[in-house]
Amino acid sequence: MTEIAPTSSASTVMAIERAADVLSLFTEPGVDTLGVTEIARALNLSKAVVYRVLTSFRLKGYIEIDTKTRRYRLGPGSLRLGMAYLNRTDVRTLARPAMEHLSRAINETATLSLRTGWTRTYIDQVTPNRDVKMVVTLGQQAPLHAGSSSKAFLAFLSADEQEEYLGETLEPLTAKTPTDPDVLRKEIADIRDRGFSSSLGERLEGAASVAAPILGHDGRPVAVMSVCGPLERFRDEADEAARLLVEQTQALSRQFGYDA
Repeated sequence: MTEIAPTSSASTVMAIERAADVLSLFTEPGVDTLGVTEIARALNLSKAVVYRVLTSFRLKGYIEIDTKTRRYRLGPGSLRLGMAYLNRTDVRTLARPAMEHLSRAINETATLSLRTGWTRTYIDQVTPNRDVKMVVTLGQQAPLHAGSSSKAFLAFLSADEQEEYLGETLEPLTAKTPTDPDVLRKEIADIRDRGFSSSLGERLEGAASVAAPILGHDGRPVAVMSVCGPLERFRDEADEAARLLVEQTQALSRQFGYDA
């Protein structure tokens, strides 16, 4: 009886790496379908190897083939994997180290908010070790036009959702709350361009903040993180706070599958 030599660990690892490289190509921006020859050239593999990998992925539902074009695309198995990851990803747990870093770096309060309908709610905060500081009430809601965290949500919703919201009567929370839809439309465009929003007393008199969204794979906000402090002190800190905040939220967005 002829014995079959066991596959070496090195060759097994190499095969897994090749398979992972093939699957990863389908996640590149702008890639909808790929052909065997394209994949082989991109990864410097033989077409036979690529075909075997694709066949294995097809059997598991991770890859599909268009029978007319003979080109391959991601299958429902890949979606299940991605959704399983996202469903197990707790934004509060992931965001906490970033909030702690921001609070230490700026010596101000960092907050995290989630959206429900046309309001958003504080779900976490990290405060600095100083006598005068901002403290938010967890569970407190605010409309999407009042304050930097609110506007960061609004700016990254779809155009239809924005127009639906701006068609409602917008009530002021302070004398500085923006309520003119045209003013908000311009500000929304600016927020999307620079990646963060700001507020000087719009939600709460005497408070100031900057906020940026944590975006999901579909480009919609999963959550919004902010840095806030007393208005007069925060004026001088806002630019640096915004820079550091965007760094942190962009990194978190990548963890949620967002690829700008």
